[in-house]
Amino acid sequence: MNHVPAGSTIRARKAGFARDLFSIAGRAIRAVPREPEVLYPALIIPVFFFAVNVGALRPLAEQMFGDFDFRAFQLPVAIIFAVTGISRASELVSDIRSGYFDRLTITPVSRLSLLLGLMAADLALVIALTLPVVAMGLIIGVRFAAGFLGAVVFVLLGGLWGLAFTGFPYAIALKTGNPAAVNSSFLLFFPFAFLTTTFLPKEALSGWLSTVADFNPVTYLLEALRSLLLVGWDAGALLGGLAAVVGVGAVSLTLALAALRGRLSPD
Repeated sequence: MNHVPAGSTIRARKAGFARDLFSIAGRAIRAVPREPEVLYPALIIPVFFFAVNVGALRPLAEQMFGDFDFRAFQLPVAIIFAVTGISRASELVSDIRSGYFDRLTITPVSRLSLLLGLMAADLALVIALTLPVVAMGLIIGVRFAAGFLGAVVFVLLGGLWGLAFTGFPYAIALKTGNPAAVNSSFLLFFPFAFLTTTFLPKEALSGWLSTVADFNPVTYLLEALRSLLLVGWDAGALLGGLAAVVGVGAVSLTLALAALRGRLSPD
């Protein structure tokens, strides 16, 4: 039988950043089936808006713009509503309030993986959420001008937007530890969602709404997604959409990392 010499110190060995990242992400993904209330609204709400918008506005839009596939025009809107605000931030708040997060911080786990592991799980989740919405579009006759590869890029770009936005609820979760504040973080998206080309093409907007849409990153994301459906491979539109995702992601991730440092720093 082995004995630990008196006065010796036993330290847990670090597993490495990648191992920590996958462990945190795996735990978050395994928890998803136990919380169906997170998934159902993320699918029901975009499908509802898609059906209402297409049913109510399609005849008018096609009358105004002629040869215009309003179903394809609206599908990216449904995707954005499906993936925006979907995160494990509420789970993080539960961990903070239960003390589990604090217990993790006294282990050798990488501090960065505490946030990035959850975000990796979010990326897998939001990509999974885009698939039923895309399938719905295909069932009703929407087709990708860019072909199968364009559909793959469409899903990935939607997933990256969902990931970029998750920094905001994580920043709120880490800063406040308040579930109500995290649940209200989706309200940040409403100006992005409606002050843009949600219902009409950019050329149909006028006045202050047109000006605001010029500075709204969702405008360029929608243009990129729609190009894959309606045009094909439009490098300018795709680069604009990617730049919008990177810009929003840089802001949200900076806020989340600052909140993480504040949560980890001693009082």
